[in-house]
Amino acid sequence: MSFPIGDVMAEPMSTMFERLDRSSFDGRFAGSLPAGEFDESFARIEALAKILDSAIRIPGTSVVMGVDAVLGLVPVIGDAISGAIASYIIWEARRLGAPRWLIARMAMNTALDTAVGSIPIFGDMFDVAYKSNLKNVALLKRHADKHSARYGRKTIDTAYTVEA
Repeated sequence: MSFPIGDVMAEPMSTMFERLDRSSFDGRFAGSLPAGEFDESFARIEALAKILDSAIRIPGTSVVMGVDAVLGLVPVIGDAISGAIASYIIWEARRLGAPRWLIARMAMNTALDTAVGSIPIFGDMFDVAYKSNLKNVALLKRHADKHSARYGRKTIDTAYTVEA
C-alpha cells in the first residue's frame, strides 16, 4: 500500500526498512577490531590520556597537569575542545567492544570534567585535580583484564603441562 505525498506516491516504512542491508551495520562498533589489535589501540588511548591529564609537572611541586588543564584556561571554547578530544577515548573504547554501561560511565566522567571545568577559576583547579581521561583508561583496562578472552588478550601465560 502506498501513501500519496503531493504528486509522489511514498512507499510504506516497512518496505523501506526491509531494503536496508543490515550487513553494513553489523560489527561496525562493538568489538570491530580483529583479535590482537587491542594492545595497540589501548596504548594509543593511554598515551592520549597521559597527554591530556598528566603531561606537565609544575616545577618545584608534585602537581602534574595536562593539556586538558591548559586548554581550560581559554574561556568556553577550551573546555569544549578538550571534551571533544577526550570523547575520542570513549569512541575508541566503544570500537574495542566495551559494554554500554562502561561507555556511559566513561561519558559521565568526561561530561563532569567538561562541565565543571568550564567554570572560571574553580574549573581550572578542577581540571588539574580531576583526571577524567586517566580514570576512563583505568576503567577500560580493569574491564579488559577481567574479560581478557573477549578482547583476544592473555593475562596469564601458562607454562606447564598436566600429565594423566
